[in-house]
Amino acid sequence: MARLLIVHHTPSPATAELLDAAVSGASDPEITGVEVVRRAALAATASDLLAADGVVLGTPANIGYMSGALKHFFDTVYYVCRDDTRGLPYGFYVHGNLGVEGAVRAIGSIADGMGWTRVAAPVEVMGAPDRAALAAVQELGAVVAATIAPEQEG
Repeated sequence: MARLLIVHHTPSPATAELLDAAVSGASDPEITGVEVVRRAALAATASDLLAADGVVLGTPANIGYMSGALKHFFDTVYYVCRDDTRGLPYGFYVHGNLGVEGAVRAIGSIADGMGWTRVAAPVEVMGAPDRAALAAVQELGAVVAATIAPEQEG
């Protein structure tokens, strides 16, 4: 069974809604053979990442950058996992109230440095998540999960 790791920092009701949407998309009953594992960014480890076949990242944008918690995750896994996770399919969402561009740029740069493969466009959510934002994050979760799902016979 493939494993999708969702690494998130979820300090607010808005980011909790987005996390739920990502999990819902990744857990779509039409996508079979994928185990969805959620880890808070401060609890996620190199072992979690090494056991994953794909990853979804979720963070608020704090002062124009990814959360310190997600940055901490990257700091702890970067050199330990970089060689062993090259090509890892990933996607991410960012929530902000003012601007998310810096967070999007930073996550993309780090993931590029790790050699990961982005399989869906980043979802940028400003303000309270509306129906369209939640649907976009749900689709993000589904796309990454479907990318790693084992091929079904017949």
